[in-house]
Amino acid sequence: MTFPFSASFAVVFTLAPHSGHSSSTVSSLRPPSIALLLGNTLALAGLARKAPGRATVSPMSHAPLVVLDGPMGTELARRGVALPAPAWSAVALDVAPDLVAAVHRDYVTAGATVHTANTFRTKRRSVGPRWEELARRAVRIAREAVGSLRVAGSIAPLEDCYRADLSPGLASRDEHRELARVLADEGVDVLLCETFPDPTEAVVAVEEAVRTGVETWAALLPTTPASLRDTARACIAAGARVVLVNCVAAKDTLPFVLALADLGVPFGAYANAGREEDGIGWGADTESGARAYEALARTWIAAGASIVGGCCGTGPAHIARLAALQAV
Repeated sequence: MTFPFSASFAVVFTLAPHSGHSSSTVSSLRPPSIALLLGNTLALAGLARKAPGRATVSPMSHAPLVVLDGPMGTELARRGVALPAPAWSAVALDVAPDLVAAVHRDYVTAGATVHTANTFRTKRRSVGPRWEELARRAVRIAREAVGSLRVAGSIAPLEDCYRADLSPGLASRDEHRELARVLADEGVDVLLCETFPDPTEAVVAVEEAVRTGVETWAALLPTTPASLRDTARACIAAGARVVLVNCVAAKDTLPFVLALADLGVPFGAYANAGREEDGIGWGADTESGARAYEALARTWIAAGASIVGGCCGTGPAHIARLAALQAV
């Protein structure tokens, strides 16, 4: 099934939810860095003044809802797979490939239409000289598991997703280029540049993905709504066809979704479950957490988002609730 976002755009993506942070990053998600949102009220007000009425449903929201899958890394960890840094979720491609496939199939059953291959950590500096073998294996596992549904290849920051200060910036180009080319050669339907905290590296990754000729999406991990909007604009200028915010706590995601409105491309969000005490994911009751996540996702859709999925701490139950919104 294709979705008429543009003449050349078909349902692609995600991503979901991304396939792996380092173990230290996963720990940091529980007390998420959403404290960074404090003090941004004025920035949000400024955005609202620049784009009056952006909190209402935009014409983009009338596009068919695209449901991304959920996370791979935290779901594998929940199922008992040890995922040591720095390879993290990529470890499972060797020790538990059948379980990787099972997670993909569970997201198919949940109703996701775009599925992200487990390539978040299949890069040279994370897994060494076998990076290409593992990246190709991840795409093949995903393709076999999801059948005719869309497969996205994940391209992640070279360093920690929550440490923009560690980003190599412009010097990341060669490593992003080599992974983008391998994923394109393996036949992914979209290249998802996801969870980028550093604007420069995000744009570099998008540029290299676009050069392969494969549909490219940018999913960003911002510090403020205003910074997200600026980086999203730069990614669009570099060729990204879709912009998203990902791995922000679900309860804090709406201001970021609003910041992506009216940029001229489809936009959306796949959030993490936040703190355990938020009751949305991690160790929370699955059904009540999924309902809570759905309620938050409805606000993103009302703000114009046409693409939604799940990130760290969510799972198939959360995606099933989102998929049910396609019939609403």
